[in-house]
Amino acid sequence: MLFGYVSDERYVALPDVLLEFENGRESFETRSRASGSVHIDVPPGPFKVTLQKPGFGAKSVQIEVGTGLHHFRLLSDGLLGYAWPKWLRAGEKSEFRVHSVEPYKLGLWRYGAEKEFIRNLGWFDEHGPRATMQITPDGDYTRTGVAWNKYGYANPHHKQFVEAPSRSGLYYFHAHTARGATFAFPWIVAPQKPLARLAVLASNITWNAYNSFGGRSNYINPDRLPERPTVNARLELQRYTDPDSVTYSADVYAPLSFDRPEPINHIDLAEQITDPIEGRAACHIAPAEWRFLGWLEREGFAYDYYAETQLHSGALNLDDYRVLVISTHPEYWTREMYFRVKSWVFERGGRLLYLGGNGLNCEVDMIDSSAAVYQNGDARKLIRGGFESRFHMRVESEANLLGVVFTDAGVMTAAPFRAQNASHWAFAGTGLREGDLFGEKSLHMRCEGGASGHETDKVSPSSPPNVVKLAKGTNRDDGGADLITFETPSGGAVFSAGSITWTSSIPVDDAVSRITANVLKRFLGD
Repeated sequence: MLFGYVSDERYVALPDVLLEFENGRESFETRSRASGSVHIDVPPGPFKVTLQKPGFGAKSVQIEVGTGLHHFRLLSDGLLGYAWPKWLRAGEKSEFRVHSVEPYKLGLWRYGAEKEFIRNLGWFDEHGPRATMQITPDGDYTRTGVAWNKYGYANPHHKQFVEAPSRSGLYYFHAHTARGATFAFPWIVAPQKPLARLAVLASNITWNAYNSFGGRSNYINPDRLPERPTVNARLELQRYTDPDSVTYSADVYAPLSFDRPEPINHIDLAEQITDPIEGRAACHIAPAEWRFLGWLEREGFAYDYYAETQLHSGALNLDDYRVLVISTHPEYWTREMYFRVKSWVFERGGRLLYLGGNGLNCEVDMIDSSAAVYQNGDARKLIRGGFESRFHMRVESEANLLGVVFTDAGVMTAAPFRAQNASHWAFAGTGLREGDLFGEKSLHMRCEGGASGHETDKVSPSSPPNVVKLAKGTNRDDGGADLITFETPSGGAVFSAGSITWTSSIPVDDAVSRITANVLKRFLGD
């Protein structure tokens, strides 16, 4: 009889896993088949099941036979890690949770204009064989988290805590083993109290949306894991098999936990802010956001750094700041975040720089501090209803706040901007004239070509009526981003780049750098 399935951390089927079932009186043995399926006849009741496969961590689990299909999960040998919590204030503590099958060394670095070495945390190993190897829960742990350091860490001396440095910023833990394996994972440190007039948000809710560790992200199996693990992604996953390419076709979506490692956010220790951003995912998440942080420090702009989830929780009080910057790809926001920023800008004179593309496009519900539900809805209803975005379907169009909203035109292309209002103060010192191109240089390697790209936003009927257009991206099919600004009656203001690739151009393109600096200085009142 079909008992269940065995899969790895990507929910890929694992064949030829040896399983032993023991209930204290009897013992049964079987192996998983090509599909990862486990077929065995065992009597109902409690069993200890032990799983072994070369290249994966062995484990034993207690299960109750007779309660339906069981989804066993194994973790492949390697080096991974994350800090928990992933965001905190200076002086607070996180636990670093590392998976390694050999001794590893861990160090802490701060990522600014240069990578600043903070300190070594030491070498880590244990007396038992492969004792620094983690295990994952069975079932769909993308909903609940992997909770590493939970099993086998009962002794408080085995807990691995580190206190956040006093200086706010983006930090990275770097792990390496004696055999040369490396892995790095981010840590968001907010200030104990506000120290600058400028606050910058890490788009960590978006980081989580793209994190497929465990077999689900908001793009792969977004609503739930299928019953059978994947054998061939191109032949089985809806993302590839749906002829209408509808990524979102459900009304209800399972949560995605933050309590998971984020392999997509790895940055090599040798990488610098002016190096090209290689890879499909890195160009629109933490590695790209770091380029902007490094540029801020290079240009002498002081800032306090926060996670988006700290804006949601209230840990970030907007009234403590003159300017808020969101960058690169802040696609997923809660309605609490949205209306806090909107009221700050429109009612209390806040200034917002939106230096990204496809931002605030979908509402998120935070379940607690460890998981979120991404409310994508059914894309077919979005199209039929004439909504401008997923956020518009549930709240309102984000163009009401940002002045622009994402459209498909120009998607996955990149190109320079063309100046449309060269006499505007934002262009001061650039030497640009009407019709001139700028933003030709970019570090964004997924979509090479310029500062308008990857995904681009445009002015819409929901935009404030006083939007001023400064430039237009020259992407094909009239798909270039609208570079805009507008002011609010309370003295607030918004500047929107409308392009994911804008931040990848800031460190290397003189015009993009100067325009961004002009806006920051104006908004800060310098």
